[in-house]
Amino acid sequence: MGKLMVLTLLGAGLALVGERLVAFRQRTNAFRKVEPVEPQNCRLIEGLENGSEDIDILPSGLAFISSGLKYPGLPSFAPDEPGQIFLMDMNEQNPKVQALNISDGFDKASFNPHGISTFIDEDHTVYLYVVNHPHMKSTVEKFKFEEQQRSLVHLKTIKHELLKSVNDIVVLGPEQFYATRDHYFTNFFLVLFEMIMDLHWTYAVFYSPREVKVVAKGFSSANGITVSLDKKYIYIADVTAQNIHVLKKHENWDLTQVKVIHLGTLVDNLTVDPDTGDIWAGCHPDGKKLLIYNPEDPPGSEVLRIQDVLSEKPKISTEYANNGSVLQGSTVASVYHGKLLIGTVFHKALYCLL
Repeated sequence: MGKLMVLTLLGAGLALVGERLVAFRQRTNAFRKVEPVEPQNCRLIEGLENGSEDIDILPSGLAFISSGLKYPGLPSFAPDEPGQIFLMDMNEQNPKVQALNISDGFDKASFNPHGISTFIDEDHTVYLYVVNHPHMKSTVEKFKFEEQQRSLVHLKTIKHELLKSVNDIVVLGPEQFYATRDHYFTNFFLVLFEMIMDLHWTYAVFYSPREVKVVAKGFSSANGITVSLDKKYIYIADVTAQNIHVLKKHENWDLTQVKVIHLGTLVDNLTVDPDTGDIWAGCHPDGKKLLIYNPEDPPGSEVLRIQDVLSEKPKISTEYANNGSVLQGSTVASVYHGKLLIGTVFHKALYCLL
């Protein structure tokens, strides 16, 4: 009787895992292909060949670009090179990138940047916050940007029990930010189990020196995060659920959900058009190709624009789509006065005139 029960439970467990694997293939859009949508005035950016995972553009037009992400299970074309932050002036006719020098006293060798966010203080000082994964841990690094010297001065490293497996960040005050946790587990094999079983255990955190708390939870894999132009709403991408959560921000920094916008693609980082308030999303058409990289059949890229975000029927349009022949694994799309930058996990970056 005992052996029969064990076999029955084992069979039921295997059946459940089988069902979850089928569902996981659906959630990762395995074998999905996209029709090409490519603006005419696009060119690859020289100097960004090994990733440009996140982008944040200042009101002045200076764009910060993080280098490629080294992450278990994802390919890397420069696995032994430390991460960098690049700068690009979107006001130039033919903008080029340059790597920013980082001050001494910071462990540059283990620098592995992920999401980034800028904050401009009342005295016009620019601070750059960077999600960092040194030795596959998670920290948030605060830098001061020295524009004349084109350098970053490291100010502090932020760690907290709730800031594990951090993906992205949006800074809303001198020491206040929201951050997303994309996996509950930190062990690679447990992460795979979590993704297959679709546990919905990830969340968004509010951080300040006085208080750290979970402000939104129940995500399959909380990813990109940004804020509306009026600072009243927070947008969070749930990558494997293929949607964007719109949440209202309250005075105590709590968040309440307003709506969910389903996109039908694996949405990664989010940015907001400074002129219109539209959301721009870097997406992965076929997540399986990211996890199982084949240079003969590489992962494609997709950029969506979401207009009228708060309306009953937001307008969703495809602004860029490529099967990987030009751009592989797009993570972010950021616009500045009719100019578009598209970044990737480990590949190149694209600059377009819209």
